[in-house]
Amino acid sequence: MKNNNYTGSTVISLFIHALLIGLLLWGADFTKKKSDVGGNTIQAVVVDPAMIHQQATQIKEQREAAKRAEQERQKKQEEQAEALEKQRKDEAERARQLKADQLKAEKEAREAEKQRKLVAEQQKQAAEEKRKADEAAKEAKAQAAKAEAERKAKQEAAEKAEQVRQQKLEEQRKAEEASRQAELERQKQEAAKKKAQEEAAAEVKRKEAEAKKKAEAEAKRKEAEAKKKAEAEAKRKEAEAKKKVEAEAKRKAAEAKKKAEAEAKKLQQQKEAALNDMFAGLEAESEQRGGAKGKHIADEVARYGAIYKQMIQQNLLVDQSFKGQECNLSMRLSADGLVLDVTQSNGDGALCRAAKSAVVKVSQFPMPDDPEIAKKLRNIKLTVTPQ
Repeated sequence: MKNNNYTGSTVISLFIHALLIGLLLWGADFTKKKSDVGGNTIQAVVVDPAMIHQQATQIKEQREAAKRAEQERQKKQEEQAEALEKQRKDEAERARQLKADQLKAEKEAREAEKQRKLVAEQQKQAAEEKRKADEAAKEAKAQAAKAEAERKAKQEAAEKAEQVRQQKLEEQRKAEEASRQAELERQKQEAAKKKAQEEAAAEVKRKEAEAKKKAEAEAKRKEAEAKKKAEAEAKRKEAEAKKKVEAEAKRKAAEAKKKAEAEAKKLQQQKEAALNDMFAGLEAESEQRGGAKGKHIADEVARYGAIYKQMIQQNLLVDQSFKGQECNLSMRLSADGLVLDVTQSNGDGALCRAAKSAVVKVSQFPMPDDPEIAKKLRNIKLTVTPQ
């Protein structure tokens, strides 16, 4: 920029000098006049100093005006350069800000995508936990159905045994019919006894049917209640749904099963007590033959029961509060000794919970080879006392 200024000044200066020289030359008279015949005449040119001064002043003013014009032009160029530089910086700042805004938008988009994936994963986990809760409820229902099937199987076995006993009774009645012809009084007594037994049997059957109906209704109600609670708990807190549904369903099913089994057992005992007199004579001889075997079975059951109690004691977490307490447990085992179910009959609640946990830790108990002893052990009651 400075070289251009110097060049412009030089051109202007040369132009002014050329103009001054031109003016000086213009003031001179270069025309040649014919000389007189008489001789040569010399004419003088008069130079006016005032005019020279005026011309010099004009040239000076022109130079100063040109200088001011050049300075104005340079100032204008500098202002334009500054404006262009400012515009360039503003454009750069806008570009930088635009880039920053773009990076921020990209970051926010990545965060939004990350949040969307997180929400999708949480929804997926919630759906999975709900599916597991539904499966747990379904399993609880299957367990209840299995318990009902086992109860029906036991009932059918009892009815079959009753048919066998009725058949024996009929045979006995036919055998005694001939002797009652000569013993009218005995026949009347036997008839009265038979009537009483039949009435007792009918009453037992009626109560058994009533208990069965009640147990089925209670089991259905418990199942529906357990399912409802499980679904509500799954909606409220899906993370805990599976555990709570399984525990609640298992407890309800165990209570319903226990109650049904206790009622059926009670009715069976009443039925057997009512028919006991009838079969006393028939079973006397059989009891004499089976007395020794029955004692052996009872001894073996007691021995295995002691082994079971020892295994439970070894896995029992004892607390000081258990001192002087006891817990009665009812265990149901498979043919190979696997624990199918364990329930609390009565006793200290905390001790019973610890005892049930110990049974779950054992998981499988030894079983004898004798099927009759094993059958007795598959439904066994034990009393646990901390040592």
